[in-house]
Amino acid sequence: MKRQLVLAAVAVLLAGCATLVAGCATLPAMQAGLSPVLRAKDRVAPAMVHVRPVKEVFQSGKREEVSVVGSGFIIAPDGEKGGRYVVTNEHVAGESKFVRCVLFNKEEVDASVVGIDPYTDIAVLKLDGDQGKLPYVALGSSAKLKAGQVVLAMGSPHGLARSVSMGIISVTDRYLEDHGDEMVSPFNTWIQTDAAINPGNSGGPLVNLRGEVIGINARILAGAENVGFAIPIDIAREVIDKIIKEGRVSRSWLGETLQPTQVKTDDPAQKGVVVADVDPLSPGYEAGLRPGDVMLAIDGAPTDARYEEDLPAVRKRIADIPVGTRVTVSVLRGGKEIEVPVTTIERSLLKGNQVEFSEWGFTAVDMTATMVRRAQLPSKKGILVTGSQNGGIAANARLQSGDIILSVDKTEIADLGAFQSLYKNLVEAQKPLVMLQVKRGALTRFVLVKQGEEGGPQPDTASLESEGGSANVN
Repeated sequence: MKRQLVLAAVAVLLAGCATLVAGCATLPAMQAGLSPVLRAKDRVAPAMVHVRPVKEVFQSGKREEVSVVGSGFIIAPDGEKGGRYVVTNEHVAGESKFVRCVLFNKEEVDASVVGIDPYTDIAVLKLDGDQGKLPYVALGSSAKLKAGQVVLAMGSPHGLARSVSMGIISVTDRYLEDHGDEMVSPFNTWIQTDAAINPGNSGGPLVNLRGEVIGINARILAGAENVGFAIPIDIAREVIDKIIKEGRVSRSWLGETLQPTQVKTDDPAQKGVVVADVDPLSPGYEAGLRPGDVMLAIDGAPTDARYEEDLPAVRKRIADIPVGTRVTVSVLRGGKEIEVPVTTIERSLLKGNQVEFSEWGFTAVDMTATMVRRAQLPSKKGILVTGSQNGGIAANARLQSGDIILSVDKTEIADLGAFQSLYKNLVEAQKPLVMLQVKRGALTRFVLVKQGEEGGPQPDTASLESEGGSANVN
C-alpha cells in the first residue's frame, strides 16, 4: 500500500514538472506573439507628436489664453517623401494662437494651424522651419475593421508623452447619440476600443498590428473604464486632404434634420429616411420639403436609414453634393411619391468668431444658422453675448450671456464686424448713453449702456420688454 502511495506521489510530481516544463516552453511563443505589437509601435512611434497649443478661451466676459495638451502624428501628402503636416483633433488645436509640437526625439518645433473641421473634430497643423525629411505614419483603412482586432492607442495621456496602450476594437460603427443641434458626429460613426484612452490622448493615432493608423483617438465615456472612441481614418483622410488643399471643408445643406425610419414604422421594407424637421430659413423649406416627409432619394441615389447608425452616411451624401447644386429630392408624403427640386447652400459653421470688448467688459460671438434657429429669429443679423464681467459697463447695464444684440442706437447690427466698427466709434467718442436693443429668450428688450460708469449694477429702469417682437422707445 505504501509503495502504491509513493508511486502515486511520484507520478503527481512528474506531472507537475511536465506542466512546469511545458509552461516554460510557452515563453518564447509568448514573446513571439508580442513581436507584432513591438513592430507596429516602432513603425508609428517616430512620427508621434506631443501637441501643446495655446488656445483662446472666453469665459465670464473675458478673453484668456490657456495652454492645453494633446497628441498628434506626422503625415506626408501623396508624392512627398518627408512629413511636414501634423494631424490632431479640432478640440485640441482649434482656436489656437500658438502651437508647439514636441517630436518623438524631444525636439520642440512651432507649428501653424492649416485648417480645422469641427464637424469631424479634425485639425491639421504644419511644422515651421526646416527639419529635413521627418518620419511619417502610414494611413490604413477603416472600411474592413472587425470587432476583436488588436489595436494600439498612442499619444500623451495626462501629458505623459510617447505612451502606448493595447486593446481590441469593441465595435466598428458605434453611433453616439445626438443632443438637439449639438451633433457629436453628423457624418461618421466611431470606432470603439478598450485600449486605454485618457485626456491628452486626443489626436493620437489608433494603430493596427501592421503599424497603420486606422483611427484618430478623440473621445472617452465619462465615468466608464476601457471605453474610448476614435474617428475612422477613411473619414479623416478625406477631411485632411481637403484641409491641406483648400484650408477648409465646405459641405452642402438642405436644412434637414433626419431620423431613422424605425421611428415612424415597424415595416423593415420601408425605404428612405424620415425628415424630422426643416429649418424655415433653409432652401429645403423654401422648395417645399416638410417635416414628416420620408426622403427616398436624391437625384436617384437612395437615402436609406433604418437605424441611427445609418444616419451619418445619409447626412454625408447630402453634405458631399457640391455647394450650389440643384438636385431633385424624392419624398414620400401621404402615400404619394413627389419630387422636390432644391438648390443646396453651404452648411454654416458650428460656432462663429468670438471677440472680447474689453472697455465694456463683455464677449460676443457671430450668429450662426444654429443660433438663429434656437432664437427663432427671422435672419442671422445680430450678435450673441457669451459673457459679461462683474462690475463692468455691460454687466451694470444688465447685459448678460445669451442676449442677442439686434441694434445699437437704432442702427441694425448685420454681424460681428459691423458691431465692432460701431463699438470702436462709440468708445472713441465716449458717448455717455448708448441704447441697445436685445432679444432675451422670447422677449425683446432695450438696455441702456452708460459709458465710463463702473461699480455696482445700475437700476434696470431703461429696459422695456415686448412679447416676441420689437418694442418702441418713446
